[in-house]
Amino acid sequence: MPGMKVTGVTHWSIPVNNLDESERFYGELLGLKHLGRLGNARMSCFNVGDHNILLCERPNKETPEDDGARVHHSFNVDPDKWEEAVAEVHRWGAELAPDEPLVYREKGYFTGRELYLMDPSGNRIEIRDGTWKAGMPKPSIEEIVAKAPAA
Repeated sequence: MPGMKVTGVTHWSIPVNNLDESERFYGELLGLKHLGRLGNARMSCFNVGDHNILLCERPNKETPEDDGARVHHSFNVDPDKWEEAVAEVHRWGAELAPDEPLVYREKGYFTGRELYLMDPSGNRIEIRDGTWKAGMPKPSIEEIVAKAPAA
């Protein structure tokens, strides 16, 4: 017997340790549109496309542990801006994911080129270009950064 029928998503929540630094990361580095803070709560709302992202400050300032589940939040970038985004992550000094920061995914449901980095609270973030296909160039992060124009 089918359950209820959900008709949409209101928002996705990402737990953060410091709301101020997380607002800078998601607003300035990722370029999400800041909609504002929610009243007196330690929450801040951002928008990208048809999605609202709610940053929720943790009361105990903990860093999430990697439980092997590979939980992450994925954001699409225009294909012609993806390498520029990789260079911007480098300029920003953002921490790359420790285990496989750059992936050229040739098979599976979500194919494309992906950069994995960590937000200031230790959440895994994916910057993705879903138009990349097998047989296209696979430059390293160093090669991408080296050919990027200076900011």
